[in-house]
Amino acid sequence: MTGQDTPLDHGQDVAGPTGPSVLIDTSKPHPARMYDWYLGGKDNYPVDEELGRQMLALDPRVPVMARVNRAFMHRATRWLAGQGIRQFLDIGTGIPTEPNLHQVAQEVAPDARVVYCDNDPIVLAHAAALLHGTPQGATDYLQADVRDPDTILEGARRTLDLTRPVALSLIALLHFVPDEDGAHDLVRRLLAALPSGSYLVMTHATADFTPEESAVATEKLKAGGVTLTLRSREEFARFFDGLELVEPGVEVVHRWHPELGEPVPGQDDGVIPGYGAVARKP
Repeated sequence: MTGQDTPLDHGQDVAGPTGPSVLIDTSKPHPARMYDWYLGGKDNYPVDEELGRQMLALDPRVPVMARVNRAFMHRATRWLAGQGIRQFLDIGTGIPTEPNLHQVAQEVAPDARVVYCDNDPIVLAHAAALLHGTPQGATDYLQADVRDPDTILEGARRTLDLTRPVALSLIALLHFVPDEDGAHDLVRRLLAALPSGSYLVMTHATADFTPEESAVATEKLKAGGVTLTLRSREEFARFFDGLELVEPGVEVVHRWHPELGEPVPGQDDGVIPGYGAVARKP
């Protein structure tokens, strides 16, 4: 919904994947739609583009950062499927952008089962694109917030066997969850429901490399209604307490196993201010 599309004052009804309409609040930006705009998608609104352009004015590499996070997800999923993981729980899915996680996983393992989850109704409206996988595998979509892990786990059980290893994918998500909402505890609660041999896959924005620019960006996002909590390397590493980090451990996002995918154009033009890691639950 870009270009000439005009949002309603309070929201817009769009059809969900199975027909019922869902109400999308177009009066304020949403990270999933801003991310879509950064990636060159069309499922965003003027309010998302406006704030996105403000971020772009601060750092023209913001779209590169979005693509780098997406590429990390592709590499990590490819690696996990190669390690025998056949179940994936992707929270903070965002608007479908091919290749989606299930397409990457099922290319390696056609019997892979994937559950997607997001809290933005526009993702629900486009979720049909996430529900077409291989005949041997399965995909499902949940409308839920990461702050409600019990609802997510209950819904995931429809498709996933939580007595068998699951890859929990949290890509570019937790920096939108402030400390007062218990970001680290939410991850622990999700992992507690998963068995030994499961994996945590995460990327997260940081101010470690560009503190002044990051502070300005955080304030602009806050003024636009988007809360961003940038965490240090040490704070990010805490999400993996008690887990076995896969080599090379906590790393700048695009430097985690680059051999597993193609480089993102522009990724080496300066520092990408984000960390990524994959770790196994013992």
